[in-house]
Amino acid sequence: MPGVSTTPARQIRALYDAETITVYQAYSPHIAEAAVAAGRFAAGFKRDRMTWIKPSFLWMMYRSGWATKQGQERVLAIRIRRDGFAWALANSAASSYDPDVHATRDEWKRSLRAPVRVQWDPERDLHLRPLPYRAIQIGLSGSAVPRFVDEWIVGIEDITATCREIHQLMRAGDLAPAASRLPAERPYATP
Repeated sequence: MPGVSTTPARQIRALYDAETITVYQAYSPHIAEAAVAAGRFAAGFKRDRMTWIKPSFLWMMYRSGWATKQGQERVLAIRIRRDGFAWALANSAASSYDPDVHATRDEWKRSLRAPVRVQWDPERDLHLRPLPYRAIQIGLSGSAVPRFVDEWIVGIEDITATCREIHQLMRAGDLAPAASRLPAERPYATP
C-alpha cells in the first residue's frame, strides 16, 4: 500500500560500525567545548543527574531546535562502545508503565531501580514532523553515568556547524542536499 510505513513501531536506528555506536547530546558551549577538548565530559558536566543519549540525529535536532535552544546550542556526536550501549539496554527500565510489557504496575515500579531509563518518542522527519514510528531515548543515571563517561566514550565531535548547515538548506527549500548530509542511520540489531 503506498504511504504505509514498513518500519517497525519501535526500532533502534543509528550510525554505527563494528565497535561503536554514535549517540547525540546537546549542551551549552561551556560544557561542549570542555568535552571536545578533553575527549570526555569534564567541566560543567553533572555526574549526579540523569543524562539522556539519543541515537537518532533528527530526534536530537527536534529536541535542540537545530542547536538553537538555550543550553543546547552545541550538538555533540558521541561515539561509544557497543558493549556499553548493550549494557545500558540490558540494565534499563521503561520510563512509563506499559501493560503490554509489565504484568502489573507494581512490577514496573520495582523495575525503576535500574540505572537506565528507556523511552520511545515519535521519530522525526527532515521537517521535524512526527513519524508513525518511534526513536529510542536512553537516560543514564547512578552507576550508568561513570560507565558512560569513563569507559564507553571513544570520541566526541562537535557537529553544530553541520546541524546548522542542514537547517539552512531546509529553510532554503534545498531538501535533497539537506537529506544528503544526514548521518547514514540504519536499523541496529539488539540481543
